[in-house]
Amino acid sequence: MSIAEGIIQVIEEQARVQAFSKVNAVWLEIGPLASVEKEALSFCFDAVTRHTLAEGARLQIIDLPGQAWCLGCSQTVAVTQRFDSCPHCGGYQLQVTAGDELRIKELEVV
Repeated sequence: MSIAEGIIQVIEEQARVQAFSKVNAVWLEIGPLASVEKEALSFCFDAVTRHTLAEGARLQIIDLPGQAWCLGCSQTVAVTQRFDSCPHCGGYQLQVTAGDELRIKELEVV
């Protein structure tokens, strides 16, 4: 719920700065390592947008890939969750480089 409320706060702030009055769609980029339950976020988004300038807005979620740098074999590898092992060397010394994002990519506004 707090993530959805934070999104609304950002939208309202941008509405003041950019002078728009209605949001028709919101695109979010979410990585697999962001620890966000997408279905719960969608449900909460619908609830918190009531009586706001984003009421009725479509929420579009863009799934981003997870990536990490393996300190053991010096390879960039795909990861789907934290503490995965390296698919090349089997090591667990992975430094996440992508996939922990949660950001508003785009707004469709009027």
